[in-house]
Amino acid sequence: MGLDIIVGIKWVPNTTSVNIDEKTGTLIRTGVPSIINPHDMDALELALKMKDRYGGTVTVITMAPPHAKMGLEHAIGMGADKAILISDKVFAGADTLATSYTLAKTIEKIGRYDLIVMGQETIDSSTAHIGAQLASWLNIPYVYYVIEAEYLRSSHKLKVKRLMEDAYEIYEVNLPALISAAMHSQHPRRVSLKNKLRTKLENPIEWWSNGVLKLNPNCIGLKGSPTIVKKIEFMPKVERKREICPEKDPVKAAEWLVRKLMDEGLLKL
Repeated sequence: MGLDIIVGIKWVPNTTSVNIDEKTGTLIRTGVPSIINPHDMDALELALKMKDRYGGTVTVITMAPPHAKMGLEHAIGMGADKAILISDKVFAGADTLATSYTLAKTIEKIGRYDLIVMGQETIDSSTAHIGAQLASWLNIPYVYYVIEAEYLRSSHKLKVKRLMEDAYEIYEVNLPALISAAMHSQHPRRVSLKNKLRTKLENPIEWWSNGVLKLNPNCIGLKGSPTIVKKIEFMPKVERKREICPEKDPVKAAEWLVRKLMDEGLLKL
């Protein structure tokens, strides 16, 4: 018997420059191209490696706007068996608590699973909260910063190797469990045409709205988020100064640059 693995991914803005809604403190995603969170690709690859080795299934879930279906198609193209897009206007504006609650209820509805694999953190918030919160909702053990995982079939346990700043740690945990893949620990495989065609021929992606999950509106989305953004400090726009060094000699050019930096108060000798 193989492992039934669930992988959580996030659909994030593909940019380092994001706009914030000053009233809600949430990201404005309209008009911004998005991608699968790069660190979640480590989680997906780790899950697929385990499927290749031990058999079983990989189901990918994400709570996101409808266009995140493109990300799920990519996950199917890499080898995931099926995917669930959790999408509804009532889920919008969720903080990590409301997000993890919604994901937990989704997993409970999926039913049987052996392992949940998450990325270490996301590039749009970097809180690294979701994995721990999700495991807490589900009351299962979790280990962060995992770089290797071995299924101990005889005892139905997972042996994991996790990366610390200056050491490795080895753990054995009972299943079901949740692990967070360390960033940059895997090399995500390419999408195959055969797998990509499955998204068109087999329709392996399901769309779950709150009509499916039937969650209390006061526990999800912005209403279910206790995190309050009291104030957002926006960086003022600073006009860039452009000056061309007139000196051709490298030594004189360096002296000119040092004088300019000192005049601007950026360098003190």
